[in-house]
Amino acid sequence: MMSQPNRLSLLDAASAISDGQLTPETLLASCLDRIAEREGDVGAWMHINADSAKARACNPATGPLSGLPFGIKDLIDTVDMPTGYGSSIYDGHQPAQDAACVAAIRNAGGIVLGKTVSTEFAYFQPGKTANPNDLGRTPGGSSSGSAAAVADYHVPAALGTQTAGSIIRPASYCGVVGYKPSYGFLPLTGIRPLAPSMDHLGVMTRTVKDAGFLASILGRRPELAIHQDSDDFVPTIGFCQTPQWDAAETSTQSLLEDAATRLGNAGAKLSSFALPEIFETLANSHGLAMDYEVSFTGLYDVSNHPGQVSAKFRERFDAGMKVLTSDYDKALDQAKQSRTALADAMGDYDILICPSAPGEAPLGLNATGDPVFNRIWTFSGVPCINVPGLSGPNNMPVGLQVIGRFGDDARMLKAADWISRHL
Repeated sequence: MMSQPNRLSLLDAASAISDGQLTPETLLASCLDRIAEREGDVGAWMHINADSAKARACNPATGPLSGLPFGIKDLIDTVDMPTGYGSSIYDGHQPAQDAACVAAIRNAGGIVLGKTVSTEFAYFQPGKTANPNDLGRTPGGSSSGSAAAVADYHVPAALGTQTAGSIIRPASYCGVVGYKPSYGFLPLTGIRPLAPSMDHLGVMTRTVKDAGFLASILGRRPELAIHQDSDDFVPTIGFCQTPQWDAAETSTQSLLEDAATRLGNAGAKLSSFALPEIFETLANSHGLAMDYEVSFTGLYDVSNHPGQVSAKFRERFDAGMKVLTSDYDKALDQAKQSRTALADAMGDYDILICPSAPGEAPLGLNATGDPVFNRIWTFSGVPCINVPGLSGPNNMPVGLQVIGRFGDDARMLKAADWISRHL
């Protein structure tokens, strides 16, 4: 098991360190060796502080994350490393303090190894990262570097953010677990805002249990940690095609239908689920509200550094400037109502399942894919997680997305863990 420590899951690495089977120095060295081997091709990192990480590994702080290395999305402030927000405007920018989530990792004994690539301001202009499964394909965005770093065994876990589909989509494309908690569950202090009413902090890991474990520490929510396999819990699952079902590739539709059949055969109570009518236009409302908020969060950069803002960002900024405040307010009200409507409609269902993305990661590095299967859940603020394990026609990862009621993250994680073990 210890021949390649960088391939251990977060919990397995923590257990090995606690039991004395593995030292933090050996784990870190294995991760750095992998980065040295692959980073030139994958391009997952903006900055790596190897010397600082080695010093901390020699004498790690005690805590549940003691001696474990992490990647931090370059949208998240770090006091000892530059934070560029994916934009040349902020090259060399040095924050005055750590973001709350980074401080929580350090306080729990974790080692911040470096900053992972983000798209520009966590929007749609890609960074340098390639998909580690096929270097000619996108890793997704905006948490591209975090997904690629975990998928390619650079670190066992990394932090990401989601405002549309920036955790779930890259997790699906790269083949890792990506968990976006309920809105407000994890602290956003020290993270550059894109659209504050829908910005989420989340995690990229290799297992569902890892995701719950890390999130339980970041948010001081012990109920999110899954301590053991719960074979007595068999979820009731709603197969939700969503209003965007036609946007899924035919192969993805078949994969999801087959997965649903297998889960039913494994014992899950599974049936089709139709979303309330309010969800029919929620994706469009999300786009409108997101653009409106970007016209505020991006105002300084567009006004003072117009030559350093991408055409993609400027296009959405300009669109947001044209949105009427009354239409924005209606969109927010629709999002609020959708959350309640979903909880009421789910009834006895524990969770819903649907695609994480239209299909495999698209060819090319000039775009990050379509968040069409993520917008409605992000705008509602409900928890969702990408469960990897399916493969598309080109043997690339395809994810299954699990959705829960708002605030019911613990049950959603438990169900997702069951699904991951039975797929």
